Amino acid sequence: MTQPIQTEALASLRQQIDALDRQLLSLLNQRAKVAEAVGDIKRAEGSPFFRPDRVAQVIEKIQAANQGPLQNQHVAAIWREIMSACLALEAPQRVAVLGPQGTFCEQAAIEYFGSAAELIYCANFDEVFHATAAGTAQFGVVGMENSSEGVVARSLDLFLRSPVHVVGEVSLMVRHNLLRQVNSLEGIEVVLAHPQALAQCQNWLAQHLPQAERRAVTSNAEGARLAATNPAWVGLASERAAAQFGLHIVAHAVQDEAYNRTRFAVICLPQTLATPPASGHDCTSLVVSVPNRPGAVHDLLVPLKNHGVSMTRFESRPAKSGQWEYFFYIDLEGHVSQPHVASALQELQALCAFYKVLGSYPVSA
Repeated sequence: MTQPIQTEALASLRQQIDALDRQLLSLLNQRAKVAEAVGDIKRAEGSPFFRPDRVAQVIEKIQAANQGPLQNQHVAAIWREIMSACLALEAPQRVAVLGPQGTFCEQAAIEYFGSAAELIYCANFDEVFHATAAGTAQFGVVGMENSSEGVVARSLDLFLRSPVHVVGEVSLMVRHNLLRQVNSLEGIEVVLAHPQALAQCQNWLAQHLPQAERRAVTSNAEGARLAATNPAWVGLASERAAAQFGLHIVAHAVQDEAYNRTRFAVICLPQTLATPPASGHDCTSLVVSVPNRPGAVHDLLVPLKNHGVSMTRFESRPAKSGQWEYFFYIDLEGHVSQPHVASALQELQALCAFYKVLGSYPVSA
């Protein structure tokens, strides 16, 4: 008698779920109609449709009201998708990312904007910057730095002369998988991936595929796409790329560092979205150069120390002037609107031959 009783109980629970789903759908459509009305007001005012600070506020309130059993991280993901779908009714957001489909850059964009965003796939980060600066895309997402291999040098160079600024960031756990047409590690001749991914997996590759050629391509997803054309080739890419190109995952998570994260910057023109207001957990990024004299770099640090501003990143890049000059990329804790940060930056600027704030934005959770 136990089996029929359990079957009846399961059927009853499923009916409850079906009824709740219908209620949820009705409420979501009510929310969407309100969002459309908000869009009409924003359109009349000429105000930005996408407000990352507003998204963060809504999610924070919902998480504070959450009493379970759903976990807060899952609640945040659900509400980000709800807001993304509603925003698409107001005005679809065009976001430039590194292509093709299946890149970690694409994944970062979806985490930030939700899956309703209209993604524009670019061959390299140069094209992402260009599409964003030219207005083809309202926003762009580019890699900034990796926890094991350091900065993405090309992105830093592009920031130097681009009119875009940073309005947000996404910190993504990056797991590189070995993708192939056939489900075997035998007979692999070429490993294709972005140079950063090849570097992040160099020890594993040296141990398991010492004879295979390592071939750099424009993105990990492009490596996966190419691997789908030749059974002797493999790509280093995401599970998303494996599904996209119909490949087997012949080895999971082959990156050398288990805790392998990449920071992605969300960029746009200032007229698209101004500097987000202070959130209480912010980062200010800038690039500077100093006159070539003794102690000039040391002097940069003095205003930060005097005003109690913590520096979280300091990178140098050649100025490519032929004079052994350098640009310095700096991340600071805090927001440009905070008095101690503003005072430190004012003093620091006076010491610089070149000074540019790249953005002041909330840090990724």
